[in-house]
Amino acid sequence: MNKIASRIEGERVLVIDGVPMSMDDCPVRDVLDHIGGKWNSLMLLALADGPMRFSQLRRFIPDISQRMLTQTLRDLQRDGYLARTVYPTLPPSVEYRLTDLGHSLLTPVRVLVQWSQNNHATIRQARSAYDAQDAKGR
Repeated sequence: MNKIASRIEGERVLVIDGVPMSMDDCPVRDVLDHIGGKWNSLMLLALADGPMRFSQLRRFIPDISQRMLTQTLRDLQRDGYLARTVYPTLPPSVEYRLTDLGHSLLTPVRVLVQWSQNNHATIRQARSAYDAQDAKGR
């Protein structure tokens, strides 16, 4: 991404891929901030094959806390990526499913997943080299 911050008519502007965007209302920052969380992409991938209940999602991502799972589901629902359906059973049954918007987000998420798998070893090597060099510099 080409990032150049400037001011146009008193407004702070960020240029991303040649498109000037307000730094105060940047759609790229807003969207990526909400989908770039640790659990969000995993949640979308979990729901890719169909609706799931809360307990199923908890088993799919076993290291997420109940509180974080609840918050992540609320955030994704608020942004329109998933829908929550409550069934009138005793006790009530709740199911989560991707919306059309959520399904459309799966394409770039899956590309990122594949890229991550392809480059993870290289990234880990780079981190190790950086950490070793940084430790020498202290």
